[in-house]
Amino acid sequence: MTDIWQSAMDHAVALARKAGQVVRDAVGDAQKEAVMVKSSSIDLVTQTDQKVEKLIIQSVKEKFPTHCFIGEESVAAGEVCVLTDSPTWIIDPIDGTTNFVHTFPFVAISIGFSVNKQVEFGVVYSCLQDQMYTARRGKGAFCNGRPLRVSHEKDIRQAIIATEFGSNRDPGVVDKVFSSLKRVVSIPVHGVRGAGSAAINMCLVASGCVEAYYEIGIHVWDIAAGSLIVSEAGGVLMDVDGGLLDLMSRRVLAANNQSVAEHLAKEIDAFRVRRDDAAS
Repeated sequence: MTDIWQSAMDHAVALARKAGQVVRDAVGDAQKEAVMVKSSSIDLVTQTDQKVEKLIIQSVKEKFPTHCFIGEESVAAGEVCVLTDSPTWIIDPIDGTTNFVHTFPFVAISIGFSVNKQVEFGVVYSCLQDQMYTARRGKGAFCNGRPLRVSHEKDIRQAIIATEFGSNRDPGVVDKVFSSLKRVVSIPVHGVRGAGSAAINMCLVASGCVEAYYEIGIHVWDIAAGSLIVSEAGGVLMDVDGGLLDLMSRRVLAANNQSVAEHLAKEIDAFRVRRDDAAS
């Protein structure tokens, strides 16, 4: 199936570029767009999110009519979020919608492709930066054709850690988020950063710019593509409690090596959230 999956990946890259142009054309007027909310007042969606997802899914359906889809906006509209063994496109049309609305320059189209519940390729296009991150299982990770490699740093005290605050403002959740942040900062690490996009944060790990990224409350469409980009760049993936990564658990820890990952996992005040496939 190698050639078929390569054809699918080539199509994904072309679609990401086309979708990226749609986003770039819209970003100047992003603050004029009708901004809607989903799970909370800060979980945003725009007409551009919906337009891009429709563009991607329609094009893929024409070329690969038997394939399945998990799309952020489709799930928000009521479609089930279930990952089967079938070839499945996992799509975040705009990862970093809040960034898009505010013209903060980290906005990505994320397209992962899974077969037998295993991600076979990942495409993350940071469209305002014109940086195309790609990975194919067993064939490495790249940015604009340049090979990617994670940082060689083994001492977490010399590390930069990426994380986000998420969109849940329940006081108990906020307390745990800041408890983790306090413990990570107090290791001490060199710094804590966040691009406002899970996909881009994972690509920063793959690029060696940061040593690790963790978050609780993200979704499968945020991390599917980025997870393969990290692993193909030599990084490691796990749950925030140190266990195996489960794409549907809405918890992720990506790091440059096992030592940094395990140290970081010990400092995270982990909590459970509703799984992406809970309703399936």
